[in-house]
Amino acid sequence: MTEETRSPGPVAAERAGSAAGKASPGVLDVPHPGGRGVRSGAGFGRSRVHRLLLLAGALCLLALLCALSIAVGSRQIPLGQVLAVLTGPHDTQIGRIVWDVRVPRTLLGVLAGSALGVAGAVMQALTRNPLADPGLLGVSAGAAFALMLAVGVMGMTSLYGYVWFAFAGALAASVVVYAVGGLGRGGQTPVKLALAGIAVTFMLESVTRGVSLIDPQVLNRYRYWASGSLAGQEITTILQVLPFLAGGAVLALSITPALNNIALGDDVAAALGRRLGRIRLRGALSVMLLTGAAVAVAGPIVFIGLVVPHAVRALSGPDQRWLIPLTALLAPCLLLAADIIGRVVARPQEIDVGIVAAFLGAPFFIALIRRRRLAEL
Repeated sequence: MTEETRSPGPVAAERAGSAAGKASPGVLDVPHPGGRGVRSGAGFGRSRVHRLLLLAGALCLLALLCALSIAVGSRQIPLGQVLAVLTGPHDTQIGRIVWDVRVPRTLLGVLAGSALGVAGAVMQALTRNPLADPGLLGVSAGAAFALMLAVGVMGMTSLYGYVWFAFAGALAASVVVYAVGGLGRGGQTPVKLALAGIAVTFMLESVTRGVSLIDPQVLNRYRYWASGSLAGQEITTILQVLPFLAGGAVLALSITPALNNIALGDDVAAALGRRLGRIRLRGALSVMLLTGAAVAVAGPIVFIGLVVPHAVRALSGPDQRWLIPLTALLAPCLLLAADIIGRVVARPQEIDVGIVAAFLGAPFFIALIRRRRLAEL
């Protein structure tokens, strides 16, 4: 029994059964109250074998895109040469390109993509809001604003120094967005939260640009970083941020059974013995760690945490115990694909991955927000 659960007893079980009958599934599918499968929706009938096959397919797709990410660039490297360099000596020119430039870039794409995808999935599950995404709800903008203050105003240069500002900025922006989104008649709704997130994002971005204008060097770094990019990071920087990403991922995985219960509503989850305050705290810490660390090294990248959880939910159902691991594998696939596209369409120049990701994700966001039952909320 985990620290956020306790034995519900016969009275709580009766309450759970009564509340489950009244719970509304809303815009997301509803898991079984005990976290075993789903009560209704797209995930019904999906077997463990089906989901294991999805995991295997996601791993194969990720491996293929990692290989393409290393091979594709301003200088095309055949996959055979890539394999030879990865498994043999790398003191040649191609070896230095692969190990010093493209391997760190690919590794950053895998880590940042997984972090943003899992953060979006956790946000959607905790808030039961299908529009939740670190980029849309101001979390990434808050981290970026705090980072600019730390780097541009306070002169910090060490990752271990300014990453804490990213965490604080992500948390503060989340609080502001949910406070603003809850104002007015009807309280918080998915569309109101999305609009509040967009407003806070624009406000923070305008202030961040104003701060960056103080110093031309800071402005140049900000312009390169703010569009979202996987280029230019060394392997040591990526390894420094890895513990934060790992901690956020462990927290997210530890609350997946509870997220299945929360999908039925707070009353049902509480009747089933879930301590909602602790679960939400752990979920918020997970989102803060994942988003803050990803933004610190890759910049604010939007739509990865929105698109991928919805696609995975359509494939595997809403069971969070499968949805989050699959999202962790497929989100970097989307980010690496966007990065490869950005390197191919403008060769020998590049289009930053954040721009390509926004171009790919914007139509999905428009289609999602136009859904009839979402627009009525």
